[in-house]
Amino acid sequence: MKEQIAKYCRDLRLGSRMSEEYDKIEAATHEEFLMKLLAVEVGHREVARTNRLIKSAQFDNVKTFENYDFTRVSLPSSAPVEMIRSGSFIQERQNLILYGPSGVGKTHLATAIGVEQCRQGKEVKFYRTAALVNEIIEAQQQGRLAKLLKTIEKAELLICDEWGFLPLSHEGAQLLFQVVSACYERKSLILTTNLEFSKWATIFYDEKLTAALIDRLVHHSHLITFQGPSYRYQHSSINL
Repeated sequence: MKEQIAKYCRDLRLGSRMSEEYDKIEAATHEEFLMKLLAVEVGHREVARTNRLIKSAQFDNVKTFENYDFTRVSLPSSAPVEMIRSGSFIQERQNLILYGPSGVGKTHLATAIGVEQCRQGKEVKFYRTAALVNEIIEAQQQGRLAKLLKTIEKAELLICDEWGFLPLSHEGAQLLFQVVSACYERKSLILTTNLEFSKWATIFYDEKLTAALIDRLVHHSHLITFQGPSYRYQHSSINL
């Protein structure tokens, strides 16, 4: 009988979890049994969906809010911790700019936000900014830029890590501007950077493009600043 139940589950595309778990369920009524059995399948599918979204996001390392230290983070009144954790700013298509020195938890926070949004069923994309620029330059050269932009535009949250760490070519700056413009008022962006706005022109080399880029980014943004020494340096065994 168990083999036949497993076959029916496969035929109905219910997976194997229900046939593996049904004989472990205790219930007083048929209705309670069915409810608990369906709950098993729903829970399994939610876990599978979350894992699929996290894999698709391509985080460098999966980080969560668990034990995250907010003491080094200065949040504006417009962006309380609850909003950051829940990601409610995404519904409003607002952006977060995480600014501060290296090693203070910017990437960890950006990733934790992204992972939580994956758990909520949202499409997220995570890029090192330099890698994103290289990818879109390559896509343009190969005639598949429109396809790549559509993939990025499908995401409800785009995370650009290490924004401004490396100088860009003129072509790369223009293409990155195209990505930001495509996201403007359509989806949320999170940038992590150690470069203040006044120095962005040294990376993009074009003052007009830089001004237009900043204008689009800050229009619906919250600036979150980080302070303190690098976590990596503090926990290093090397003393300089």
